[in-house]
Amino acid sequence: MARAIMVQGAGSNVGKSMLVAGLCRHFTRAGLRVRPFKPQNMSNNAAVTADGGEIGRAQALQALACGVEPLVDMNPVLLKPETDTGAQVIVQGRRLTTVRARDYAALKPDLMAACLDSFRRLAATCDLVIVEGAGSPAEINLRAGDIANMGFAEAAGVPVILAGDIDRGGVIAQLVGTAAVLDPADAARIKGFVVNKFRGDVRLFDGGVTAIADRTGWTALGVVPWFDDAWKLPAEDILDIRSTPRDDALRIAVPRLGRIANFDDLDPLSAEPALSVEVIAPGRPLPVCDLVLIPGSKATIADLSAFRANGWDIDLAAHVRRGGHVLGLCGGYQMLGRTVADPNGLEGPPGAVPGLGLLDVETVLHPAKHLARVAATDIESGCTVSGYEIHLGRTSGPDTARGWLMRDGVSMGAATADGRVRGCYLHGLFADDAFRAAALARLGASVGPRDHAAQVDATLDALADHLARALDMKTLFGLASEV
Repeated sequence: MARAIMVQGAGSNVGKSMLVAGLCRHFTRAGLRVRPFKPQNMSNNAAVTADGGEIGRAQALQALACGVEPLVDMNPVLLKPETDTGAQVIVQGRRLTTVRARDYAALKPDLMAACLDSFRRLAATCDLVIVEGAGSPAEINLRAGDIANMGFAEAAGVPVILAGDIDRGGVIAQLVGTAAVLDPADAARIKGFVVNKFRGDVRLFDGGVTAIADRTGWTALGVVPWFDDAWKLPAEDILDIRSTPRDDALRIAVPRLGRIANFDDLDPLSAEPALSVEVIAPGRPLPVCDLVLIPGSKATIADLSAFRANGWDIDLAAHVRRGGHVLGLCGGYQMLGRTVADPNGLEGPPGAVPGLGLLDVETVLHPAKHLARVAATDIESGCTVSGYEIHLGRTSGPDTARGWLMRDGVSMGAATADGRVRGCYLHGLFADDAFRAAALARLGASVGPRDHAAQVDATLDALADHLARALDMKTLFGLASEV
């Protein structure tokens, strides 16, 4: 029978995903069959699974930490924000509907059933399930019908570890305050606590640990120092992407779209010493650079409008006139065309809007989402690339005759006659080392041999070692219960 433990946070961005990834790797190396699980995630950074669905990128990384393929059961409910008040609801890997935030509560009973179904199916395949919460259980206004934190812990009978973030300050209040506002039955589900992201000598916080334990009755599992290499792992939030402006390197500018999606494309690039990758916040102009990379978007038309509102269309046109290169990926590819049509009103009122006009292609958005893992070849270099496609649109037009990727004898993507403006739907292509080196060489960057996948794997090992030094792993495992 499998055991399970749940890591919840005393706030958002306290490092839950990283803690779970490190714990997954630690217990996997200890010889256990471990699986990650997150009942509900909210993210536009998704991964395509081995069984043909989509889950949050963090759960895909946690599956890698366990040495297994990501499966839809690892994240049965994924919310992908499309507007400030509405999100697409993905259930067990497939789109169910799009709802406004105020209507989401009506779906929760059915979604809890899906979460428990996935959890039990996953638990049947392993020795230990490490569950990740979302946000914080202290948001007691959301407790009724909750499927992400205490609601799930109660329904599945899973004990909880609560993590606090000392780097943002007030960690004693975070943890003790959570205990104070929770219903007594929910507070009793918390068996231990972790203080995360400590900078300096952890012994200086011994008194703080005692104060938290005395006031909550929870077991102190340890204080985790700041993990310097966290940037080497795929980020779930665009704000976690390391922006590395350097004057002596090839410069890549990435406009930060409001509904930016699947930006794991940037991870292998930001780790390259020969590159300066700069994420450009709204309100700032696109700088003079070698490549403008327009990433994916969950709301292409809305982000295209915001792109223009920021004046980035003018900056981009000037960049092209100077001889600069442009690459659009997925939603960014759609924006580069002449028009984006939405006849079914998938992103708003039905209609069509003009694109940036740098590629002679047109995109029509369709209700059926295309999800696929893809292996292809870069036509110019002959390098193989692999990744995934996850999009609604279909793109056609004269510039697709200059597709620059080949799959099963069919070209993919589009390019201008001079090749300086390109686009495609393939995410994850820069993770292939040979292709990344060849593509950057075309821009004038000399990239040495580097195994991106090996770096991620080595960083997961280092993270597991880091946690093993900081936490009482034997006690932590002992807190897990049979499910």
